[in-house]
Amino acid sequence: MPLKYSAFTVMMPEFTPSEAVSLLKALGYDGVEWRVHSVPTEFPAKPDFWRSNRATIDINNITEQAKSIRRMTEDAGLEIIGLGTYLSYKLLDDVEQCMKAAKIMGAPSIRVTPPGYDGSENYNDLYEEAVEGYAQLENLAREHRVRVNIEIHHGRICPSASLAYRLVSNFDPDFIGVILDPGNMVFEGYENWQLGLELLGPYLSYVHVKNAAWMPEKTTEDEKRWRPTVVPLTEGFVSWAEVLAALDRVGYNGWISIEDIAPGDTRAKLTNDLAYFKALEARLGI
Repeated sequence: MPLKYSAFTVMMPEFTPSEAVSLLKALGYDGVEWRVHSVPTEFPAKPDFWRSNRATIDINNITEQAKSIRRMTEDAGLEIIGLGTYLSYKLLDDVEQCMKAAKIMGAPSIRVTPPGYDGSENYNDLYEEAVEGYAQLENLAREHRVRVNIEIHHGRICPSASLAYRLVSNFDPDFIGVILDPGNMVFEGYENWQLGLELLGPYLSYVHVKNAAWMPEKTTEDEKRWRPTVVPLTEGFVSWAEVLAALDRVGYNGWISIEDIAPGDTRAKLTNDLAYFKALEARLGI
């Protein structure tokens, strides 16, 4: 089975949901990953990924919107691969509401955020709290038949495949999964791609696509420092050819979800990124 391509609507801030699915259909995408967050009453004039993103499902009335979102998405010939919420694992009532909405939409999963890590609390304590919290989420997931995903993300207790596996291995992979995000792992948590995929095994839900690189920053004369930043897909540390080859070697044939939040025109990024991945597949014989 060939890979399937989705876009996470966080990268489409200037488009309304209906405009977003129309564009993805026109460009040849197979699915959509919906950004779920509260939305402002009035959007600022200039769109941005985080505070003024029109391609967002309002979490405050998500169950009421669920049927229409499903119809709109299906009418565009797209699948909903998941709901990208920003909910903490502690917000059980809100998570359950999103699970109910996902069920109505036909979405197989929702993203739920594990604890952050900044050194102010001991990792071991945070880990134990997370195990307890996700055990409750597993029960909800089993009840509603909607998988809970943990995204590999810098600044959290799961910045690498191995640390994500340490947490999710406590649970049934049918109900708790992992979103692999190599771009985030440039910031923190890089491991050999194939090693991580082999470790995650059935817990791998899908793959987020962006890229990042370490750039020099101004320091004193006798020091040199670097900081990570998001860059276009073809310019960063992540070799997507290597990632695709590793995915192929472990037998992955699921979703690739584009989350290109580098500067640039959204339509151009969506067009070029999909063409880039199709070309990589052809080159690698996948």
